[in-house]
Amino acid sequence: MSGAHSGQANPFKQPKAVFAVAFACVVSFMGIGLVDPILPAISSELHASPSEVTLLFTSYLVVTAVAMLITNFVSSRIGAKKTLIAGLILIVVFAAAAGSSPDIADIIAFRGGWGIGNALFIATSLAVIVASASGGMAGAIVLYETALGLGIAVGPLLGGTLGEISWRGPFYGVSVLMAIALIATITLVEKLPKPAKKTSLAAPFKALKHRGLLTMSLTALCYNWGFFTVLGYAPFPMSLKPIQLGLVFFAWGILVALFAVFGAPRLQARLGIAKTMYVNLFLFSLCIFGIAIWTNDKLPLIICTILTGIFIGVNNTVTTQAVMTVSPVERPVASAAYSFVRFIGGGLAPYAAGRLVLAVNIHFPFYLGAAIVLVGIVVLASGHKLLAHAERAQAADTAAATATTPSPAAR
Repeated sequence: MSGAHSGQANPFKQPKAVFAVAFACVVSFMGIGLVDPILPAISSELHASPSEVTLLFTSYLVVTAVAMLITNFVSSRIGAKKTLIAGLILIVVFAAAAGSSPDIADIIAFRGGWGIGNALFIATSLAVIVASASGGMAGAIVLYETALGLGIAVGPLLGGTLGEISWRGPFYGVSVLMAIALIATITLVEKLPKPAKKTSLAAPFKALKHRGLLTMSLTALCYNWGFFTVLGYAPFPMSLKPIQLGLVFFAWGILVALFAVFGAPRLQARLGIAKTMYVNLFLFSLCIFGIAIWTNDKLPLIICTILTGIFIGVNNTVTTQAVMTVSPVERPVASAAYSFVRFIGGGLAPYAAGRLVLAVNIHFPFYLGAAIVLVGIVVLASGHKLLAHAERAQAADTAAATATTPSPAAR
């Protein structure tokens, strides 16, 4: 495996169109962590409870999850580029609308509209990058995860910086940046041919009948429950200013990016997919367990929260690659089906955390998050043999990409 890994083409030598989509991905993923530093400020200024404010995550992610089911139906009829553009336009409009909203209910609703655009964009952008990038699928996914990591890192920093001025600032900031990404996509991304076969609305559900894809999706649901419990509720007990929260989650996001790009490929090359995921999920659960213990102790809470970025980065890259190869389902459909299931977990977790704090105590949601991540290990183990198949498919894809990429001397 290590040989295949070392022979991989450079994932950062790509056509301009790929980088245009990757830049839009960075801005899109900013939307995930953007609101983190301003959650307490929104709660205070709009007189909303923490559980109400966590609905900013829930509406965004649950709508994203459901909308994932129609992404391939849409893109197979109007084409990938038009789908990207439609998604970007929706994000620009709804992000600006959220920034202009007078109360929490309106912001929650507009975040839901933002989620529709996000779904159209995310599912299609991965397919476009995989189709357009040089260096094979693995290299394309590393580039995609780099964009994800940078977006997740920069989002909280931007949110914290603009949040010092006003809680509305981060929403307007994303709207402007997405407008730039929209222009870049229109001008640099060439029109891609429509699929020969139109995708039905039932395709993602049919895809989930494949055991390998279902296993990976349910594992991701468990992992995302832990991920978004931390992302959605940890800011409240920290009791920090927006810029301070922005710096905490910026450090967290930097670890997400570094381990998605550099850590995950090395670990997978050394340990293989299965062992990497088992160890990573176990350590991630331990870290959330630490947050549960030290929820009211600011320094260890901040340290544990930042450290979760390591495990999130590794999981994002390894899981995404495995999903693309664990089943014979077409990659865009597999991506949509997988994203539907995992975002459901991510969307429900923050709201559940807010309600559980009221019903039990502030520690309980994090104990539950750690336990659900452990359940993900059990789910993953039920499909252990299928991971070996995914690993062989990835090795074949890497070998094919290396064989067709000219050496520096040949170029």
